[in-house]
Amino acid sequence: MDTLPIRTTQNVDIHYEPASIGDRILATLFDYLFFLSYFLLIILTNAINNFFDGIPRSFALVLILPVFFYDLVCETLMQGQSFGKMIMKIKVVMLNGTQPQLGAYLLRWLLRIIDTRLFSGVVALLAILFSDKGQRLGDMAAGTTVIKLKQKIQLSDTILMQTRPEYKLIFPEVAKLSDTDVFIIKEVLRVGLQSGNFEAIEKCTAKTKTAMGINSSLPSVQFLNIVLMDYSHYQFEK
Repeated sequence: MDTLPIRTTQNVDIHYEPASIGDRILATLFDYLFFLSYFLLIILTNAINNFFDGIPRSFALVLILPVFFYDLVCETLMQGQSFGKMIMKIKVVMLNGTQPQLGAYLLRWLLRIIDTRLFSGVVALLAILFSDKGQRLGDMAAGTTVIKLKQKIQLSDTILMQTRPEYKLIFPEVAKLSDTDVFIIKEVLRVGLQSGNFEAIEKCTAKTKTAMGINSSLPSVQFLNIVLMDYSHYQFEK
């Protein structure tokens, strides 16, 4: 499986590279390093300050909670990433192109016990190997998968466009957009113009204006092109 087609809410298929098993294992190992650092910090704090003296042993269970809920909290608050996934530049996405919600992250987290905790991750490994969408059991239940954010491509293939040094921002509100937002805008515009799907372009334009919190009377294609140029210039100038 070279790429994974994910249909956006504008009914345009965007092809992502699925995260490899190696990417996902390394992301998990990085997360375990964070766990280890957390427990070492607790041990060091206790050794210096006798932190646990006089505290009931049951309180130790409270200290485990951050590790227990780590995946659920991180993916929910960090838009599909844990710190390990962030380092490996991979993230959880919905197969229908929408942003995963708490219910999807909760299903992934609950089934992680079967996927990765029991049988030392063999269940997750087999599920991903035999899935045509790179899904473990939790992904299958939640309708999610994990994709790569980094791509081995040239500037013209990325979300960025070449701008001149003297270029002036027209919409400073592009700062409110994420890389994912701009990638979708560029793909919807490209595929929409190629296929004549102007309805998708109009929908994308409306959602972009809402995300930026602006109104504009510019034609949709011109507006989206300006947004792409503005975002590129904004990124280069940061």
